Amino acid sequence: MKQTSAFITIIGRPNVGKSSLMNRILGQKVAIVSDKPQTTRTKIMGVKTEGENQIVFIDTPGFHKARNELDKNMNRAVNDGLCDVDAAVLVVEANQKFKFDGDNLPPAEQKLIDEIKKRKMKAVLVINKIDLLPEKDELLSLIMAYTKACDFEAVIPLSARTGDGIDLLMTEIKKFSKPSPHFFDADDVTDQPEKVIVAEMIREKLLRSLDKEVPHGIAVDLERFVERDTAEGEPIVEIEATIICEKDSHKGIIIGKGGAMLKKIGMQSRRDIEEFFGIKASVKLWVKVKEDWRNRQGLIHTFGLD
Repeated sequence: MKQTSAFITIIGRPNVGKSSLMNRILGQKVAIVSDKPQTTRTKIMGVKTEGENQIVFIDTPGFHKARNELDKNMNRAVNDGLCDVDAAVLVVEANQKFKFDGDNLPPAEQKLIDEIKKRKMKAVLVINKIDLLPEKDELLSLIMAYTKACDFEAVIPLSARTGDGIDLLMTEIKKFSKPSPHFFDADDVTDQPEKVIVAEMIREKLLRSLDKEVPHGIAVDLERFVERDTAEGEPIVEIEATIICEKDSHKGIIIGKGGAMLKKIGMQSRRDIEEFFGIKASVKLWVKVKEDWRNRQGLIHTFGLD
């Protein structure tokens, strides 16, 4: 049997569940998730290989109105994710709070649909979070609105949280596969270096623990990442990272009273890192202020966000 493969980009507004969807498809966590918009900042590849078929998913940041240079980079990542792929999966949410006015879709989704049509791309519509809909009849109006705007190859209502509908989505996605050698080894699940994964694990804990505007102005700069043996011969990975924020007031919030918040972030991160590597971990965190770093391309590059 010949090998087949497909590149599939996942696009949508912020916070509709794109990363959760990819994690569910892959069966393990390669992209961080939180209830904060714009959690994903760069393109992340996830790889699913089943026998002779390999699907490479490209998880993109949520497309949104740019307010700084980092936002512009994130939106460029979305556009880049639409290049040289076999199809797009547009993720929208079936949320009871989500309303659209007549024939007007949310502006970000309309722009993505316009881009799909301009590029003459094949696309699947995923309506996520169906488990949050009290009345399933509301799905019909959503489906009608989106299919009127674009001729999708398929429409799949699903729940990335519960996994309901994922098998049906994969059946549709595999139809885009073409004879091609595989681009990744069979046991690869992502293109992200381990250092990036660790930095993102730390940032996820910050996103989940901090409120309001603070998380959006945070980056994690991994300064030390070393695996070694202890004196007892036990393997350990040593992590030292600096949390970057934009204001002195934010620094105080991140550190917390008596260092309590920073200690909590370190402990939570250590648990995830130990689970990921299967060995003990040491995590040391510091906090620095870099004012307005989201508008400084040099720092954006340093943090790997371009």
